[in-house]
Amino acid sequence: MNKFSTRMLFSGLFFWLIVAGVCVYSVLPLDKKLKRGIDLVGGTYMTLEVETEKAVEADLLEVMQGIPTTLKNAGKTLPKTKEIKDQQITLTFENMTDASEAAVQLQGMRDIKITPRQQQVVLRYTQAREEQIKQDAVKTNIEVYRARLGELMSVAEITIAPKGERSIIIELPGVTDPMQARAMIGRSAILEFKLVERSARSEDDILYEYDGEVPDDMEILKETEKDGTEKYHLVPRYTDVTGKLLKNASAKLGGDLGTQYVVAFEFSTEGGKKFYELTSRNVGRQLAIVLDDTVVMDAQIKQALSSTGVLTGNFTPEYAKQLATLLRSGALVAPVKIEGEQQIGPTLGAASIKQGLISCLVGLGLLLLFSLFYYSLSGLFAFIALMFNLCLVLFGLYATGSVLTLPGIAGIVLTIGMAIDASILIYERIKDSIKDGLSVKNAVDTGFANAMVVILDANITTMLIGIVLYKFGTGPLQGFAVTMMLGIVSTLITGLLFLKSLFTFMLTNFKVQKLKI
Repeated sequence: MNKFSTRMLFSGLFFWLIVAGVCVYSVLPLDKKLKRGIDLVGGTYMTLEVETEKAVEADLLEVMQGIPTTLKNAGKTLPKTKEIKDQQITLTFENMTDASEAAVQLQGMRDIKITPRQQQVVLRYTQAREEQIKQDAVKTNIEVYRARLGELMSVAEITIAPKGERSIIIELPGVTDPMQARAMIGRSAILEFKLVERSARSEDDILYEYDGEVPDDMEILKETEKDGTEKYHLVPRYTDVTGKLLKNASAKLGGDLGTQYVVAFEFSTEGGKKFYELTSRNVGRQLAIVLDDTVVMDAQIKQALSSTGVLTGNFTPEYAKQLATLLRSGALVAPVKIEGEQQIGPTLGAASIKQGLISCLVGLGLLLLFSLFYYSLSGLFAFIALMFNLCLVLFGLYATGSVLTLPGIAGIVLTIGMAIDASILIYERIKDSIKDGLSVKNAVDTGFANAMVVILDANITTMLIGIVLYKFGTGPLQGFAVTMMLGIVSTLITGLLFLKSLFTFMLTNFKVQKLKI
């Protein structure tokens, strides 16, 4: 090994060359290593409207379930019927006296307005509380979708963000099958355990027993059995044993012969207590397991159950895994309606990538010509630093799992301009130091030192803007902010460290008496 190779091996420049090699190796090939957004690869774009009123009613359900206990403990008469409709609870009593006494007893409930109406008592949340529940419903639904879609759909990146007061936008890159998207998004996955009052082969048979009218606090739900026949069950409209109390759910082989896919579930501690209470008091009765207002199975309670159970239903392996994931991720707080759906074709993405690459190459070409013309060899060093900068940005996208979007490509182009600007600031400081009579080496050291404060100041303020864009922006703005922030970090590394190592290596190993800059 000659002296030049030895000096190269132990120089700071060699370290940066190793870093550059690792970056290039890590990100190639780009189409396989980098995640790309929906605007580049196509996919499904959906706008959902959250039925926030249902979230208020679901919250009121918990209030309603506690009312009988409160009245019973106070020695008051219980209501004949309880109903939740139009975001309010309506309790109906035998007479006005019972209703009036119940209204007095229930006064003081937090965030609840109580209004007696003859034989009824109406309970409704305050306006402020209703608005808070609606806002929380949108936020919670977003979190449920992130957990649900992130596990169920193997796509590059899923963008889920609020839009307005009650809408959600979802971007699914690479998903071009609208049926698949709707199946994942449209299901509420509300699991309920309800005692069966009556069962029949038709809905009319049940209605006949009740003179054609279903009791106010009951409902009729359908079950499709394994052989395809339909069965109807009369069950309570409300229950306090739901999927919210689940701790875990998983798909596995089970059934009578151990060859059928089932979904095993486990309750939390609170859920286990409620499930035990329900089953221990009703041994011998039928229990319906309801998913999204459809009975998936019914079975006789043979003994008290506590924390575990199994769902069966002629499930395929795929459906069982999907159902387990839906239950694990939790039910939607409020149902959603698909307001709009758009399929973005991959041809748009190909055109965007092509145009973005052309803009980058044109920008790089012009910068190379400018650098060589204006700064000669030093300009070539600046261009090499610029290429290293680009490698670091791409590596940053790969290492952080960030998504490259069309605005992100714009951020990379902006980074190119910012990076060359840092080199120009350094070179102008070096030229001033040479004019002041300093040696080439001292001028280079002074130029980098004097330019550092200006470069740091400019880039830190730009970084703050990038953080704000990422924090408060949605998909496109976040894509731009990510590449811009990565570009700022890489500009500081290449401009202040890598470019300095290039000059240091040149001045140390070559007798440079005059620097053309």
